Amino acid sequence: MARKGTLIRSLTVLAAGTALLAAALYWIPELRGGSPDRTRITVIIKSQTQSMEFWEVLSDGVEVAAREFDVDVDIVGPDRETQIERQIELVEQALRDKPDAIVMAATDYNRLVPYAERVDAAGIPVLTVDSALNSDVTRSFIATDNMEAGRKVGMKMAELAGDRPRSKIAIISFVRGTSSQIDRELGVRAVLEDDERFEIVGTYYSDGDEEKAYETTKQLLLKHTDLTGIVGLNEPSSVGAGRAIKELGAVGRITLVGFDSSIDEVKLLEEGVMQATVVQRPFNMGYLGVKTAVEVLRGVKVPKRIDTGSVVITKDNIYEEENQKLLFPFVER
Repeated sequence: MARKGTLIRSLTVLAAGTALLAAALYWIPELRGGSPDRTRITVIIKSQTQSMEFWEVLSDGVEVAAREFDVDVDIVGPDRETQIERQIELVEQALRDKPDAIVMAATDYNRLVPYAERVDAAGIPVLTVDSALNSDVTRSFIATDNMEAGRKVGMKMAELAGDRPRSKIAIISFVRGTSSQIDRELGVRAVLEDDERFEIVGTYYSDGDEEKAYETTKQLLLKHTDLTGIVGLNEPSSVGAGRAIKELGAVGRITLVGFDSSIDEVKLLEEGVMQATVVQRPFNMGYLGVKTAVEVLRGVKVPKRIDTGSVVITKDNIYEEENQKLLFPFVER
């Protein structure tokens, strides 16, 4: 019995020691592989677990830049893009951890502003990627020109409409209130509302959830039997819409122009369910986010705005070499 009691006490001490070590590794950067003398950059993305290739590819760009510029990076994010409060908590945690710089993809154009301003006031530079903040506090914004990308979506839809005298279009967007969502929709509407052939029946929000986009599109197709086109403003919105079009036998009747790239979107293009998609360069965003943060820390004057570009992909140009690189980027697993 004495030996058994000694063993239990030893295991208890070992478990407590392991817990203390885990806590130290989390709270003390130099113990988790970093060094107090090395540059540390916290990258706060919109989602770490929601299934979206966009954030995986952007994170790859971050990691490649970290190795190239010999800095430590910590990539964090809420589970879902709609969890604004959780992203705020992560910004506050980063402020307590005091990295050398913070690179952020803001889940909300306005609500993250006071927290970013607190970070800046603490002497920590803030940069944004993908989605901006409604503030001049950021040193640089690295992203697609979403207004222009939205215009590309609208122009492709207008081109595909051909001689059709009247077209009813629905917009399946993602998270209400993010700058990327706002700008893409403005770009689409700037083109289609100026064309008398088109009537936009409304904007519907998927919250970045493919299943919600699918259900919303099904309801739209059943309610608006005269609908002729759908615009998807991000990957889950586009894929969900495509699934609904396919399931309800509306391929050929509904023109679908999407946004972003994934294996599922490529399949939709190949099957003729989706006619076009506007593809971003998330790897470049992640890479340039870290690179520009390093330059800021070195005292280099950086551009206030860096446009990473976008390309319209269709079934006709999908197999071109440059477009294949965009559609099938190298993603570290």
